[in-house]
Amino acid sequence: MSTPNKQSAAAITVRAAEWHDPVAVSLRNAMETEMEIRYADRLADFLSKRQELPEALGVDAEAVAYVGVAHAGLPDTGEDLPVGHVALRWTGGDLELKRMYVAPSHRGKGVSTALLDASEWAASALGVRRIILQTGDRQPDAVRLYEREGYTRIPIFPPYEWMTFSICMEKVIDLA
Repeated sequence: MSTPNKQSAAAITVRAAEWHDPVAVSLRNAMETEMEIRYADRLADFLSKRQELPEALGVDAEAVAYVGVAHAGLPDTGEDLPVGHVALRWTGGDLELKRMYVAPSHRGKGVSTALLDASEWAASALGVRRIILQTGDRQPDAVRLYEREGYTRIPIFPPYEWMTFSICMEKVIDLA
């Protein structure tokens, strides 16, 4: 009779990456697929009234200040799996948290907290005092995470005004 192997907990590390890095692109594509499914009815409604989504919803690589990819390293196997993504883009004098994503297999394992910590460190290193973000009402786990990590709600900011289901938040970063 065999017993299942018990794996050690994965060590999470976040490494800076380029916007066009294939691993980062793959994680963003997974996030976009998940969000398209989660908000399909709302996107269809919007597109029925307009030709296309606002260009400002995309991320211009030139505006990206930081990209972090979280890796789960399993000591027993030596595997190094990319399991999460986050980016910061310039918007005015603030940095906006974009494309925060954790692979479903690694949710609830500290990946999102590691990504937020890395983002806040990057913002602080850039001398930025505030990070803003937009998420949606169909992402209650994300909202709880952000609130737990010190983000507070703010009015919906451009270019998300048309997305009445948006939840916008900010966090003032300690530069010390």
